[in-house]
Amino acid sequence: MKLKKSKFFEEFKSFIMRGNVLDMAVGVIVASAFTKITTSLVNDVFMPFIGWIIGDIDLNALNIVLAKAVTDANGAVVKPEVVIGIGTFISTVIDFVLIAFIVFLVIKLMAKAKEIAEKNKKKEEEAVEEEPKGPTTEELLAQILEEIKKDK
Repeated sequence: MKLKKSKFFEEFKSFIMRGNVLDMAVGVIVASAFTKITTSLVNDVFMPFIGWIIGDIDLNALNIVLAKAVTDANGAVVKPEVVIGIGTFISTVIDFVLIAFIVFLVIKLMAKAKEIAEKNKKKEEEAVEEEPKGPTTEELLAQILEEIKKDK
């Protein structure tokens, strides 16, 4: 049984240590950090601005109440209200569209930066190729032969 366990763990270790698994793990970590940034941008910058434009309306408060909450004599909720959260849904859709737009802009900027870097690299390669080249071996031998003939 010990032999099978060690083989199992060896297979697991080789799976985990593959490059694409590590790349994916790094991608997930970066994506979670990026999600926090975009969520903050949407919730703290764009949504207050959108709320201000539409007249200080809290979209999360726009709900359709199907059945009001039932409370007892002490005010404790016996049966919670039944609500369709239209405002929350609209807010979530706006949140998604804004985050998708921000991600689109970031990807577009990265693609443009990559394109510029590739153009610069290509220009550098062309500049290296355009450097004047010295005479070929045959040309050098011909020059030496001419010099020898002149000396005679």
